[in-house]
Order: sequence, then structure tokens, then C-alpha cells
Amino acid sequence: MGKKVTVVGAGFYGSTTAQRLAEYDVFETVVLTDIIEGKPEGLALDLNQSRSIEGFETKVVGATTGVDGSGYEAIAGSDIVVITAGLPRKPGMSRMDLLGVNAKIVRGVAEQVAKHAPNAVVIVVSNPLDEMTALAQIATQFPKNRVIGQAGMLDTARFTHFVAEELNVPVGSVKTLTLGSHGDTMVPVPSRCTVDGKPLSDLLPAEKIEELVTRTRNGGAEVVALLKTGSAYYAPSAAAARMAKAVAEDSGEVMPVCAWVDGEYGISGVYLGVEAEIGATGARKVVITDLTETELAGLNEAAEAVRAKQADVAGM
Repeated sequence: MGKKVTVVGAGFYGSTTAQRLAEYDVFETVVLTDIIEGKPEGLALDLNQSRSIEGFETKVVGATTGVDGSGYEAIAGSDIVVITAGLPRKPGMSRMDLLGVNAKIVRGVAEQVAKHAPNAVVIVVSNPLDEMTALAQIATQFPKNRVIGQAGMLDTARFTHFVAEELNVPVGSVKTLTLGSHGDTMVPVPSRCTVDGKPLSDLLPAEKIEELVTRTRNGGAEVVALLKTGSAYYAPSAAAARMAKAVAEDSGEVMPVCAWVDGEYGISGVYLGVEAEIGATGARKVVITDLTETELAGLNEAAEAVRAKQADVAGM
């Protein structure tokens, strides 16, 4: 105990992430911030009142923040900061459509994090994910390993769910992996997918796997289209919270995340979805996995697409 984690943004994603982090009961304090006056304080009060029912001692603190930086003193000394701030997608919008508006928000938040929580590991979940992760690192000037993005955990979970549903097997028996970017250049890795240890390709025809890959790639848009207002938050918050827990516990767990790649897979100088060992310093190291030629080509394509956009956000 003794650890402090902050979630910036008290929308559905942020508040659900704060709830999951509090219920783990591994943190002393969870701070929830938002620019809507009273909202984070109200949610914190509500969450604290659930402590005796759910049996956790973690205290939740709510703080209203202003664009001028007021209120951010509540996050002082946080070990981990999860940035969910920004606008969610609406039906028909791509993640890239959010670039301009969310860049301004994320930069402002990142600068406050650097000021008040200079030793934090930052987990970015704002869209477009890969670009916002790069921007948060530029704005905080933190070492690149201490700024990571949540994407692969979610995309992999979606892929796993679709495979389990298709084969009517327990999700616990399915292992899948997605790399690349969070969006159109996502790279699901069928060669690393197994069901009860058997290769997925032995159980499903190639065209069916491709169908599930496409559904995974469009997983967020499918939820957005059904909800009509707002975007997914149960699975995304679970992914972000698990990453924060791995940091807090210095677990060394290998997770698919958006991390700085510098030479691995022959790719350099870009934030990209890869597997990384997660611990107290963020992404301890990128873990290289065997990929087929097609998968590696997809990863390189994702790197180039993200690189171009990350260069754009540097000036935002």
C-alpha cells in the first residue's frame, strides 16, 4: 500500500477505471479529476460509500481542475497517472477525427502531470491512442519508458472474445495477440493465437480468422455504432486498470501496450503496439515475438502510418 494513482477525466471510462483501481485494494489513494465542477467529488463520494460493501480500504479523492491548472495539486506525488481526458467518438467518426481537439486537451493535462507528479508512470488512453501517447511524452519530457498507451490489451481482449464466441469455448482457454496501431493499421497476430494450446489455424479456416481479425479492428466502432452516444468503457477500463496494477506491483507482466520502439523488429523511433514487460518504471523492455513475414510487414506498415501522424502532433 502507500501507492497513489490518478485518473484524469471522470467520464464513463475514467470513473470505471477509478472504480476498478479502488476495488483492487492495492492503492492507498485513487484521485479522480475532471473539469466539470463537482462531478469527480460526487463520484468519489459515491465510490467511497461502496467500500464497506465491496471490502476495500482504498480512498477515492475527487478534484475539479481548471484549464489554468487549478486543482491539479490533488494529484501531487502520484505514482501512476491514467489520462482518459478528451472527447469520445461519435458514430461514423474515426479515431483520427479526434486528433486536433484531443491533442490540445492531452498536452494541457500532460504539462500539469509533469509539474505535480514528476516521477509518475503515465498511461494514455485518449484517442487517437498512438499519437496521444507520443504527445504526452513530448509534453511531459518524461523518459519514453515511463509513458505508455493502452491499446493492445483491449484489442487482444476483443479478439479473444470473438474467438471464444465463434468456437463456443471458455475465454480462459483462448490466447490471442494484437500489435501495431490502435486503429486501421492494427496487426492481429494469428500465428500466436491458440485455443487450449492448439493453433487457431487448426480450428478455424483462414477466411473465418480474417473475418474475426476485421471485427477486432473495428471493435470500437461496432460498440460506438450500437451505443450511438459515447464509446466503449468496460473493456477499455479493465485494460487500463490492469496495466496500472502491473506498474504498482512491479510485476514484470508481459502485456501488449503502446510503447516506444527503438530497434526492435528493425523499427526505430516510434510509439507502437508491441508486447512489453510492465513494471514500476513503465515499459521495462519491449519483448520480441516471432512473427510471420506478413505480420512483420503489417507491423512495419503500422509503424510508418503512426510515425507520420506522430510528427504532426509534436507541434500541437
